[in-house]
This record gives sequence, structure tokens and C-alpha cells, in this order.
Amino acid sequence: MSRALAALVVVLGLGAVTLSQTLFTVDVTGQVLVVQLGRPVRPIDQPGLYTKIPFIQNVLSFDRRALTIELPGEEVILGDQRRLIVDSFTVFRITNSLQYYQSVGGTEMGIKARLSSVVSSSLRRVLGNNTLLAVLSADRTRIMATIRTQVNDEMKSFGISVDDVRIRRADLPGGNTQAILARMQSERERIARQARAEGAEAAQRIRADAEQARTILVAEANATAERLRGEGEGEATRIYNRAFGADQNFFTAWRTMQAYREALGNGSTRIILSPEADFLKFLRTPPTTETR
Repeated sequence: MSRALAALVVVLGLGAVTLSQTLFTVDVTGQVLVVQLGRPVRPIDQPGLYTKIPFIQNVLSFDRRALTIELPGEEVILGDQRRLIVDSFTVFRITNSLQYYQSVGGTEMGIKARLSSVVSSSLRRVLGNNTLLAVLSADRTRIMATIRTQVNDEMKSFGISVDDVRIRRADLPGGNTQAILARMQSERERIARQARAEGAEAAQRIRADAEQARTILVAEANATAERLRGEGEGEATRIYNRAFGADQNFFTAWRTMQAYREALGNGSTRIILSPEADFLKFLRTPPTTETR
């Protein structure tokens, strides 16, 4: 009886071991690659319960969540020949476990070494085509998008996708900081001087245009006034002539009365004339008018 019990325990133990070597699960956060004697057999990226050949096939598990690598500070030369020390980090995911295993042996150290090299090369290449001002301005987003695209295209064959590449810190080399800041300040002052000069030139041009327009308007107004004055004087002369032709005595008397008013109107003017003077003839004899 004891032998039968022992045999049963052995059989159950072997069955349990065999079952544990046959069944395996894939978690929602992971993916696996079934390997037989070192050769990849099938990748599995859907969660669930699966089987394999016990003792012959093994299961390699890989994380399907976002992974991060950080690159230490490295010096790059920008497009304006300035030097910049850049710290960056990269976010990536394993998307194809078979390609990942075949390219770097499925080791995280291997993929990080390869990815670091690609990111470093892309950083140097893209930043080398941009100035310091572009790196420090809103163009930085465009620059990093270009780097991410280049790195992602190159790493597709390794079974990973690159979600993001970011510059965590960008510093100037210690000896160049003050000199570069001085150059940047000088450039800003030059731009400000140019803007002020352009503004002064525009103001002078506007004032000159306004003065020219004013001169033209005044000249046109004076010409119009002279024309109207001439027309008025001509019309007055025609009226006088018609009046003189209609009744010469009345016209002469009216003009003489006008002269009296202008000469004697203020009451303080003294005029010494001969009683026989023509200027006083209407004071001596009332004027007569023609009857028609």
C-alpha cells in the first residue's frame, strides 16, 4: 500500500511539473516569445493562457509598456558653431518581440545601447542644422519632432517604436556662457537700434508726406480764393458798368455818397477844400436823375 501511495505521489508530482512546463499565461502588460532550443518559434502579444512543449520550449517575456532611457550630457556643435551640452531622454515601446529578439538578443541592455547611439547621432545631426536661438525658442518643438521621427524610422527594424525624444537640459559650456550672453545682448541691441531707425525713417516720411499734402491743399485753396475773388470783382465791375450806363448821374452821386461816408463817417475827420471843389458839388446842389 505504501508503495502504491509513493508511486501515486511521484506520478502526481511529475504531472504537476509537466503541466507547469506546458501551460503559461500572458499578462495584459506583457508579451512573450516562445523559443525552442534557442530558435524563436512564435511571438504572442495577446493576453491569455497558452501551451508549449515542455522541457524543449522556453518562454521569454517582454514588457509592452513604455520604457525610458536617459542619455548623459554630451557636447554638440550647433549650426551657428556654438557649443551646447545636452541631456536627453527617450521613451520607447517593444512592438515586435520577434524582431527585438533577433536584433539584440532580447536583452534590455542591448537595445538601450543601440537606441542611445541612434539618438545621439540624430541629436548631433539635427541640432547641427539649427542655431542656439532656435533651440531655445518655440522652434524646439519642431526640432525634437524631427529627431523623434528620424530615431523611430531607424529603430523600426529592431522591433521597437519611439514615442518621444526630449531635451531635459541644455547648458552652455562654462567658459562660453558669458561670451554668448554678451553676443546675444549685442544682437538684441542691434535689432532694437534698427527698429528705432526704421521707425524714425517712417515717421519722417509720414511727416514729409503730410507737409506736402498740406502745401498742395493750401495752394489749391489760395488758387480757388483768387479765382473766386477775380470772378467777384469782375461781376462787381459788370454791375457797376450796367448801373453807370443806366443812370450816370445816379451812379456818380452814389459813388460820391460812398466817398462821403468813408471820409466823414467817423465824425472826427477834417477836410479843407475849396467851396468850388467837385468833391463838394452834391453838398451844394442835390443830384438829379434821368427819367426814363
